[in-house]
Amino acid sequence: MKIICIGRNYADHIKELDNNKPSEPIIFLKPDTAILLKKQPFFIPEFSNDVHHEVELLVRINKIGKHIDQKFAHKYYDEIGLGIDFTARDLQTELKEKGLPWEKAKAFDGAAVVGNFLKKEQFEDLNSIEFSLKRNENVVQKGNSMLMIWKIDALIEYISKYFTLKIGDIIFTGTPAGVGSVKANDILTGFIGETEMFSIKVK
Repeated sequence: MKIICIGRNYADHIKELDNNKPSEPIIFLKPDTAILLKKQPFFIPEFSNDVHHEVELLVRINKIGKHIDQKFAHKYYDEIGLGIDFTARDLQTELKEKGLPWEKAKAFDGAAVVGNFLKKEQFEDLNSIEFSLKRNENVVQKGNSMLMIWKIDALIEYISKYFTLKIGDIIFTGTPAGVGSVKANDILTGFIGETEMFSIKVK
């Protein structure tokens, strides 16, 4: 399986990092070794002094597809989840300044939290899913899928032009505003609506 991540998919997040709004989705990949093992803490890597949390809605692919038309994209997933794209922001900034790829800052071991999934039938409208992240019981990120620049089905169409989607692949759909540094002993808890989707400790 592969993890396909979308960057700059929420206008407020683009603004907070002083980035430019892209004309098409920004895609980067994480290897399966980036997935944080269940019930394990997240260890801040020794090569970064500024690891940020980025909470995101996840989509898990349930059938193989290539060049998927947007109107058929809904057939390729039946679950929505929540996770964190951990980012070594200091390292990412350094890499971006040099015009180098981001992988060392985004795809290191444990950099992808994959929480629980919910059947999409549980949602009245996939384009209006509320989600949030608490750090030590304080809400630090809050988003809604209606604010995505590119919605889920549009992302599947775009991604499948370049990559064959396979069963079990996970799409990280982008993060809203409110990203920030994590510290040792932080507790990060993610929610879709009022439903807790994951809770992890930082070490």
